Amino acid sequence: MNAPGKPEDDEIDKSSAPLLDHLIELRSRLMWALAGFFVAFLICFFFAKGIFNLLVVPFQWATDWAGLDSDKVDLIYTAPQEFFFTQIKLAMFGGLVLAFPLIATQIYKFIAPGLYRNERQAFLPFLIASPVLFLIGAALVYFFFTPMVMWFFLSMQQTGPDNEVQISLLPRVSEYLGLIMTLIFSFGLVFQLPVVTTLMARVGLLSSQGLVDKRKYAIVIAFVVAAVLTPPDPVSQIGLALPTILLYEISIWLARMVERKRAEEEARRAAQAEI
Repeated sequence: MNAPGKPEDDEIDKSSAPLLDHLIELRSRLMWALAGFFVAFLICFFFAKGIFNLLVVPFQWATDWAGLDSDKVDLIYTAPQEFFFTQIKLAMFGGLVLAFPLIATQIYKFIAPGLYRNERQAFLPFLIASPVLFLIGAALVYFFFTPMVMWFFLSMQQTGPDNEVQISLLPRVSEYLGLIMTLIFSFGLVFQLPVVTTLMARVGLLSSQGLVDKRKYAIVIAFVVAAVLTPPDPVSQIGLALPTILLYEISIWLARMVERKRAEEEARRAAQAEI
């Protein structure tokens, strides 16, 4: 065993101190993130019924498109505790969305000291673009795809005096929330494609030519992912696959911009080296 005060002990102490500092920093960042999520959760739970009524608006638009009375939109729950747990699920989802800027900021503050200045400057725009793209995807779901999907389901109703069997759509509150949350999550995730591909292109893991060569596989994968993430109806599946393919083309264009900028920087450095 090494005697106290030997160089080996000093090296161990020096190596353990930064680790403890990082763990303390990580704990602090996690506490801030969890506290922000908890506060946002409480706010969303307090306004859960109002938020749910807001999410029902696309359903009302769909009933108008179907030629039905939007004032008589009814949702049901079949278990005593169902609507309560639906509000909790809604509060958790809304709390995560509201607290995401704080959570992302805490993540950035934790990893920023380990990055070079130019890396921090390059990473920050993507940190801002990610929630913006998610909100664009969520808005597309709210204002267009949810009404389209609900109109598709409403068109399957069998009503009127000429029908022997009356079949009406009465969605459960939990199933409706699950549908709209799935659509928002799916579109928000897909809209991160330009951010992910551009970051990978910056670090050299992807190239624009590689994305072009794999375009036909990407189209097939887009439809497969859309079939997995969305409800089993052609409207939502095609509605998710087409924006995915469009975002893939945008990713190719962004990768080319990154490569062009990198080539210009290398040419500038070579010119300075010759001088």
